[in-house]
Amino acid sequence: MTTGSNSIFLEDIAEFLNQFFAVDLYSQEERGGVYLPSTRRVRRLGLLLEPSAQLQKWVRTQNLDALFLHRPWKLEPEQLAPDIGVISYHLPFDERLTFSFNPRLAEVLGMSGLQVLGEKDTRAIGMIGEVPTQSFAHLCNCVNQIFGGYEQVRAAEPTEVTRIAVVGAMTDLLVREAASRGAHVYITGQLRHPAEQAVQETKIGAIAQGAAPLTVIAVGHRRGEVWGLRALAGVLRERWSSLEVVVLQNS
Repeated sequence: MTTGSNSIFLEDIAEFLNQFFAVDLYSQEERGGVYLPSTRRVRRLGLLLEPSAQLQKWVRTQNLDALFLHRPWKLEPEQLAPDIGVISYHLPFDERLTFSFNPRLAEVLGMSGLQVLGEKDTRAIGMIGEVPTQSFAHLCNCVNQIFGGYEQVRAAEPTEVTRIAVVGAMTDLLVREAASRGAHVYITGQLRHPAEQAVQETKIGAIAQGAAPLTVIAVGHRRGEVWGLRALAGVLRERWSSLEVVVLQNS
């Protein structure tokens, strides 16, 4: 016997995501939520990073009822039919589903014993934890499989990796903290040049102490966002068995 309605509306999805992204931790202008309201029933939801010239065609051919847009600011009114609703989350999405304190990513990386590494306005922006003992080549292969590639590697490659950090920023202080807390590898989106001196100095210090130097893997900001979209699709499918979610990865 079933009770209640199986209908899903844009406000329902926004209410769920407000909780999932813990938007109360953010200032009003950073919270996100409903960007273009709609009362249309949502059976098929499209997820994409930003609008493109092909958006209208994609929405039509995929028979979508609503959209999740990570960066909606270039959306033009004529790109969508009036009843297509849009929800958008920018900073909360980045901090929950990309390089941050991200338990879903930690799980696929095999991390355990998670601890916060770095904070911004009392919110965690990174994590550090143990991984099964593995070669650096094995970890790189895993990162490549998860994200579909990576951009750069900095400093000496450790012979053995047992502890890694994943952080949504790369500063001098964060690099030094990761090294001091025993991380062998620092995974982030973009390599930041102001932090390179810290990478080199921690390398020299580690070698002098007979320890493994810290290596940085810069995956690429956009690769992290695309992974986040795929993770979000899984979250939404877990919440609603009847919701069909379509991800546009090459928007």
